[in-house]
Amino acid sequence: MTNHCCEAMNRRVNVRCDQHDDPFDCPDALIKFSAKFREYGLIIHDGGTSSITIDFCPWCGHRLPESRRDQWFDELERRGIDPWEDEVPAEFEDERWLASLPQD
Repeated sequence: MTNHCCEAMNRRVNVRCDQHDDPFDCPDALIKFSAKFREYGLIIHDGGTSSITIDFCPWCGHRLPESRRDQWFDELERRGIDPWEDEVPAEFEDERWLASLPQD
C-alpha cells in the first residue's frame, strides 16, 4: 500500500464502501490514485470513470509526485509493446515497472 502525503489523503485514497465495489460509483470516494502512473485525481461522479488530475493535496497542500504517464507509454513503446493491441506485462499494472528505469 502506498503511503500518501498526509493522513487525510491516506483516508480518502483508501476509502472502502460496503455498498459500492467501484469507487466511481461511490459518492464518498473523492480521490483516485493510479500507482502505475503515480497520479492523483478528483473523481468525477457522472456515471463514467473520469477524474481530474491534481498536482497538490487538497488537505495539506503538499506537492504531489509528478505523473509518470508519459514515461509509462514511452517504456512500453521502447519494449515494442502496444498497450492498445498487445498484452501488457503485469509489472506495468502498478508501480513495479518504475524499478526498471534508470535512477536519476
